[in-house]
Amino acid sequence: LESPAPSASALRLVLAAERLFALHGIDGVSLRQIAIDAGSANNAAVHYHFGSKGGLIAAIFRHRLPQLVSERELLAARCDPDDLRSRLEAHFLPVLRLAESPDSHYVSFVDQLQRHTLGTPEGMLDLPPDGQRSNDGFRKDLDRLLADLPEPLRQLRIAEAQALCVHAAADRERAVTASVAPVPFEIFAGSILDGMTGFLAAPVSD
Repeated sequence: LESPAPSASALRLVLAAERLFALHGIDGVSLRQIAIDAGSANNAAVHYHFGSKGGLIAAIFRHRLPQLVSERELLAARCDPDDLRSRLEAHFLPVLRLAESPDSHYVSFVDQLQRHTLGTPEGMLDLPPDGQRSNDGFRKDLDRLLADLPEPLRQLRIAEAQALCVHAAADRERAVTASVAPVPFEIFAGSILDGMTGFLAAPVSD
């Protein structure tokens, strides 16, 4: 069953949190600041709607992931499953496109969250089931396409490629938000996807 749509006040909190986390980091923003930014007179609004900062972070994923997963499924159905670049494009192009939206701070939020959880045992926050299934299917395909790479090098390269994509997209998102004229999107996306393909498929040195 799909989660019910958030109320207008809850959605304002989600969008305010996404933007403030993207700008200042996960630990750099208090729940009170988020409530004020969302226009709430109730300092306990986040606790009322989400229970905790972790619950609010999960709500950001629930808000953004359904559209991303839907776009990934459409692209995956049309991609060549045996072509590494084609499979990377199906998974990452929706994220790169989202970075083009001046109303979104999602990629920068994910970038900050990755830095926040770097080196911690739990790693990234648990994703909603649809997001987890999307990531699991992608990892399974990459394991097959990169079967010549030995473990644990294969998993290391996949993780580094994903981090590279998020960091580059977050930089692009910040430039778009600041109305700084970056290179055209087609050049940016093509460069990232070509670079990831080359990095993942590079031969292993002695």
